[in-house]
Amino acid sequence: MADVHDPATRSYNMSRIRGKNTKPEILVRKFLFTCGFRYRLHKKDLPGNPDIVLKKFNTVIFINGCFWHGHANCQYFVIPKTRTEWWLNKINHTKKNDKKNYKALKEMGWNVVIIWECQLKKSRINTTLEKLQKNILKNL
Repeated sequence: MADVHDPATRSYNMSRIRGKNTKPEILVRKFLFTCGFRYRLHKKDLPGNPDIVLKKFNTVIFINGCFWHGHANCQYFVIPKTRTEWWLNKINHTKKNDKKNYKALKEMGWNVVIIWECQLKKSRINTTLEKLQKNILKNL
């Protein structure tokens, strides 16, 4: 099945997708800051460049988009009908890299927390952020 957009439009649309400072990421950062946690962002010297690093608590947080990271059994992870094989390869490659990075961080002694985009929707955000806070504090 052919793409519904011409190459220039598709290129523009894809260029607008951000990897840093996304809305879900900013929601988590504001919550952490309000709770008194101080952190670093996108540490390039750690595997996978974690979105948030809380060194004092030896915790790294990844805030994953359900589509881009292939969140299993999630309503927001829908495989595109165009270029399906290409998208599946891309998403599976991302999942493989994620696993490798999480494993490396755990071997380095980090507590790895993964928050999915769908967990930050209005109906679930309070529960998710409460669990996050407890998870961080258990490493004190």
